[in-house]
Amino acid sequence: MTRSVNAVASRARRKKILKKTKGQFGTRKNVWTVAKNSYEKGQTYAYRDRRNKKREFRSLWIVRINAAVREYGMNYSQFMDKLTKSGIEINRKVLADLALNNPEAFKAIVDQVK
Repeated sequence: MTRSVNAVASRARRKKILKKTKGQFGTRKNVWTVAKNSYEKGQTYAYRDRRNKKREFRSLWIVRINAAVREYGMNYSQFMDKLTKSGIEINRKVLADLALNNPEAFKAIVDQVK
């Protein structure tokens, strides 16, 4: 009896990966083993950087809040301490956005905290 292999499924799997590596440089787009390695490495970076993105944005928000609060004679840690003690629950993302786009609303929060 002849050996039965599912060539249709194998080819489909390869085509799927090669389609996803389209646009890459050199053999990374058309040589199966190189494309497969390239794709898997890319997926690893994507997974890692989805987590790093959260860290980077949080640090950006902190820098923006710190810069805005220093105009009113406080630093970031003092401001956040007073914010929690006064019972105002606004996250850093919203605070940074207010500091950047709506300074008068941010000033009102700072005045309420002082």
